[in-house]
Amino acid sequence: MNILFVCTGNTCRSPIAEALLKSRNIDGMEVRSAGIYATQGSLISRNSQLVLEQEMIPFTHTSSAVDETLVDWADLILTMTASHKHAIILGFPHAISKVYMYKEFVTPDDVKDVSDPYGGDLFTYENTLRELQVLTDELVKKLQGEMG
Repeated sequence: MNILFVCTGNTCRSPIAEALLKSRNIDGMEVRSAGIYATQGSLISRNSQLVLEQEMIPFTHTSSAVDETLVDWADLILTMTASHKHAIILGFPHAISKVYMYKEFVTPDDVKDVSDPYGGDLFTYENTLRELQVLTDELVKKLQGEMG
């Protein structure tokens, strides 16, 4: 299964989500991330790197923009916000059946956006990390239920 996480610039939320899921080492799962408005090759934000290091999750990342190759590669595309989901559906209408907001996919009763830490302090990033950890736990349970 190929999972693609999408946010705005691919320097905060989607790389953290990618790192968290990759750290689970699930056989047969590949994970990548990209941004709707990402600049190719930017580094992960400093605070994103710090919160991952605090969790002992080694992760090296450079940003990628969402493109047709990534969309076609993915079996499941999980976006951080409703606007990211709409942008993918508009840009890649053939992918509509595999695009979900992250919260919508794992907790259908909670279709809010994942909080954006961009520009915030370390505490703000820690809160987003915790939010993504809960979603990752739920995602793993859901996928292992479907795959197992």
